[in-house]
Amino acid sequence: MGVHEHKAHGPARVRCYVVTVTDTRTEANDLSGHTARQLIETAGHDVVGYRIISDDAAEVTALVRRIFNEGLADVVILNGGTGIARRDSTYEAVAGLLDKRLDGFGELFRMLSFQEIGSAAMVSRAVGGIVGAKMVVFSLPGSTGAVKTALEKLILPELGHLIGELRK
Repeated sequence: MGVHEHKAHGPARVRCYVVTVTDTRTEANDLSGHTARQLIETAGHDVVGYRIISDDAAEVTALVRRIFNEGLADVVILNGGTGIARRDSTYEAVAGLLDKRLDGFGELFRMLSFQEIGSAAMVSRAVGGIVGAKMVVFSLPGSTGAVKTALEKLILPELGHLIGELRK
């Protein structure tokens, strides 16, 4: 079966939970979270939850575990906290939850980012993977451009395919 046939077997609608990890943004000025929700819905998927939480590894871990344990979503998309600053802890929280990593996601994201922003792309610790063989998690930088690039070029084109594979 070719890749296009493979993709056709995935669900057309996927339940997504958007999480903005920040110490500064609010719902009123969370452009990245708003952009993520808008792109997901425009692609025909469902945004079943949205939260803004602080850049704290324990809080990120607890929320992702809750979403998983309660079966709230098929996919969690986090934005923020992936850099190298002292407070950036999303990578550590997410990486510790993954049963299977999607290394290609981070590699391709940094390649695309390099084309857009140059060498600063190497600072991103964007990561994706599978939790508990049933939920996909993507952790993106907090910039609106990064969210747009990751969703439009990598995540949304594969969302149904990824969830279809997990449901086999």
